Amino acid sequence: MAEWQPPWQLPRTSVEDTVLDLIGAARTFDDAYGWISAAVGRRLAAPEAIGKALAARPRMRWRRWVTAALQDAADGVHSPLEHTYVHGVERAHGLPTPRRQARRRHGSGTRYLDNLYEEYGLGIELDGTAAHPDEGRWRDTRRDNVHQVQGIRTLRYGWPDVTAHRCRTAAEIAEVLRGLGWTGTLRPCGPACTAVTTPARQAKPAKQG
Repeated sequence: MAEWQPPWQLPRTSVEDTVLDLIGAARTFDDAYGWISAAVGRRLAAPEAIGKALAARPRMRWRRWVTAALQDAADGVHSPLEHTYVHGVERAHGLPTPRRQARRRHGSGTRYLDNLYEEYGLGIELDGTAAHPDEGRWRDTRRDNVHQVQGIRTLRYGWPDVTAHRCRTAAEIAEVLRGLGWTGTLRPCGPACTAVTTPARQAKPAKQG
């Protein structure tokens, strides 16, 4: 819906309505979440404002999914990769919930960790690029080194780790967390999950006699 403008200005839609229009035209959920995270991450629109615009639309593609996605964005899930990690790795396998977009001091500046298990001194960074240019790779290395000095161990994952290898990633994070004091239980994300061995999938003892 176009906002009212004085007659000497061209009609335009609000940022919130523009985001919803782009979601409606997106090819996939990941593309749609990209528009949400871009608007929220750049502070162009708050999730609550987008939700209000959503409520004003009688018809909206993926309404239930968009509503849940806005809550994720409000909680600090700021990219399609982070969204996939939260749902496919973390929540699907029963990992604890970290602090999102955790602010950390780096010298005179401030940086953010995608996910921080502050109690255990473990950070999870998510990198959506297929390959890092040299400068970006060394920037990440310097950042990880600073975290290490601050007592935070960093694990870094990309798209294959949170999609095709999500169960392996969950098992790896759980193993590190256990070594740091976590006493929780990893759960399978489905019948074919390789992250854990459930009693039902263990080999049955041979019959005697």
